[in-house]
Amino acid sequence: MAPRTSPLTVGFDLDMTLIDSRPGIRAAYRALAAETGVEIDADLAVTRLGPPLEQELAHWFPAERIPATAERYRALYPAYAVTATCALPGAGDAIQAVRAAGGRSLVVTAKYEANAELHLAHLGLKPDALFGGLWAEGKAEALRAQGAGVYVGDHTGDVRGARAAGALSVAVATGPCDAEELRAAGADVVLPDLTAFPAWWEAYRARLG
Repeated sequence: MAPRTSPLTVGFDLDMTLIDSRPGIRAAYRALAAETGVEIDADLAVTRLGPPLEQELAHWFPAERIPATAERYRALYPAYAVTATCALPGAGDAIQAVRAAGGRSLVVTAKYEANAELHLAHLGLKPDALFGGLWAEGKAEALRAQGAGVYVGDHTGDVRGARAAGALSVAVATGPCDAEELRAAGADVVLPDLTAFPAWWEAYRARLG
């Protein structure tokens, strides 16, 4: 049985919510292109982060090559993407704000979980739990299982995941979707970035009574 939903259990997306992985992902795609001989517009690819890797690879590779290519990309990823990636402003403070209130923080991401874990360790971000390989409505699986009352993300897919889980959707306009698009998708709250999260969190908790 899933735990009862807790308003103090907060899920966070990873790419372009907690971390700016564009430089690292760009480097990984360029390495993949050099190795495979397939032209990949890495600058374009990093403008549409969020969906699973296989969706992006489908722009560049025939369907029969995608599984093996995705596996190779994930193998290349640690060498090219981890140290080139930085935390977005307010990421650490957002996680700490949840912890300071006695809550639990989760990272729920479409990224391959082992590589997501490398990012968190490298940047010193310490959520209470990590769930990888989940996208859009699929994120609701982990959010419901963990009783998350809030989910924070930068993509309309994150809004869909929050709504499917019955969680409050808090969107940050730091990724490929602007504030208007996030609101139109049904986000309950739209923040410019995570530096605004602690003040919002304090007001949210005050409303809980």
